[in-house]
Amino acid sequence: MADQTTNAAQQQAQADKSYWAANVRMILISLVIWALVSFGFGILLRPALSGISIGGTDLGFWFAQQGSILVFLGLIFFYAWRMNKLDKQYGVEEE
Repeated sequence: MADQTTNAAQQQAQADKSYWAANVRMILISLVIWALVSFGFGILLRPALSGISIGGTDLGFWFAQQGSILVFLGLIFFYAWRMNKLDKQYGVEEE
């Protein structure tokens, strides 16, 4: 009986560890995408993107003013959708 309890506790600890690893991985990927779009495209790569026009202005300026905000909002919705899916997968969804 004690072996079954210990085994169940170990399985739960492993599931918790996997859940948080997936969560942290998703957060890191989202932050990298956000940094690339806002800092990379809006500031560092702006001279390279200046020849491409979108909405009457160059693409680098557009990313600095609008694109990074839209990508950030998209990441919020993606994170919420993916976390709901991850919660269901690990059985920790809200009721």
